[in-house]
Amino acid sequence: MQVNSIYKFAKISAFKAREVTRAIQGLPATDALDLLRFTPKKAALLVTKTLKSAIANAENNNNVNVATLVVKEAIVGEGPTAKRSQPKARGSAGPIRKRSSHIRITLTDEIEIKRREPAAKTKNPRSKKAAAKPAPAAPVAETSAPAADSKE
Repeated sequence: MQVNSIYKFAKISAFKAREVTRAIQGLPATDALDLLRFTPKKAALLVTKTLKSAIANAENNNNVNVATLVVKEAIVGEGPTAKRSQPKARGSAGPIRKRSSHIRITLTDEIEIKRREPAAKTKNPRSKKAAAKPAPAAPVAETSAPAADSKE
């Protein structure tokens, strides 16, 4: 069962909102909410509203268990652009484009839930800490020549 939710005329550029929606595609709905809660962007708040609406649609309209829902699609399309003008030097004017967008989220319970593995720490070869110094060479024992100091 697929469930949709659309937030139309969101007062944010589609370019800025797409960055947030790419992060939640393919995640379980509860994990996506957790991720959005700690994303410090305006778009995260707008996408959270849309995702919560989609979850409520699934629960109330279709009697679907929230634990089985996965974000199938999170799409941001461009909405209408309000055009304004800004006064410029020598009596001219420059354009101001106030962009808006439409956020559409599709949830489904047909996809099996796959949890993402935590990212493995990779060493940056350019960082100072990662540049390991070579280990000192082990001392070589002299076996070919007898020691001159020994008295027998």
